[in-house]
Amino acid sequence: MAPAGPGVRLLPNAITVLAVCAGLSAVHFALNGQPAGAIAAIGVAAVLDSLDGRIARLLDATSKMGAELDSLADAISFGVAPALVLYVWKFDSANRFGWVIALIFAVCMILRLARFNTLLDDAEQPPYAKEFFVGVPAPAGGLLALLPLIVAIQVGGDGQWWQSEAVVSVWMVAVSALLISRIPTMSLKTVRVPARAVAPLLVGVGLLAAAVITYPWLALSVALVLYLLHIPYAVRRKHWLAKHPEAWDVPPRERRAIRRAHGRRLGLRPPGFGKVAGAARRAVGRRGERLREARAPMARSWRRTGLRRTQRSREQ
Repeated sequence: MAPAGPGVRLLPNAITVLAVCAGLSAVHFALNGQPAGAIAAIGVAAVLDSLDGRIARLLDATSKMGAELDSLADAISFGVAPALVLYVWKFDSANRFGWVIALIFAVCMILRLARFNTLLDDAEQPPYAKEFFVGVPAPAGGLLALLPLIVAIQVGGDGQWWQSEAVVSVWMVAVSALLISRIPTMSLKTVRVPARAVAPLLVGVGLLAAAVITYPWLALSVALVLYLLHIPYAVRRKHWLAKHPEAWDVPPRERRAIRRAHGRRLGLRPPGFGKVAGAARRAVGRRGERLREARAPMARSWRRTGLRRTQRSREQ
């Protein structure tokens, strides 16, 4: 691909700047008593954050400045903005404890982004490491911190136990711990969709869009809960790959065959009787067919010989 022109190379950075504006607008909405607008602005920032890097790679417009700008945008949109939105929503302006919780979340987000940048230059990572994030990524962490506020908007009312300052504080600290932890989470950047799954996937995207438009807060809450539930699977998957180097650089179909050949599929359920790796089963089947074809002429020749011997003995 030919290098992009000067005007085109500015497009990814412009998208990143828009993400910064969306994050700062979330603080503006929160200060004006509009929590729904604040959540929507952070959601827009998450969408823009997922686009700028891909567009930069597609246009061959990656740069050191773009990488640094992206980290700064993530720190503002998913660290500072959610912390201030939750502080304005739940904690009083004179509540020093709430301000400490907000600072903890923002600092953990910045540390998570700093570690991510250092891992980009680490050439000693195994090949399967690109399939996982180390800890919860910044956009997911920012939206997870807002989950109590999202549920409050969906359910309505005030004074529920899960809306109390103590619960919100514990939740923010828990999400902060996930940000700086070394717990693996799945990365969608390396997911390859099979050709036969494209149509069902597009139908699912359409249904998801309809759910977001019709029930935005409920759909967002369910998506965040499902994201949390996928973490045990990601941990198990990474541990399995670490123990099976032969599955690091193979297509998904061969990797599934290796899992079945080792007796279980990520430890979730044992295979049924007679199930072996697809490639091995086909190889055994082809070999058996060749053996049967080779033995068939021999058997017919011996039968003919036996008949001739019997006829000759009778004639004599």
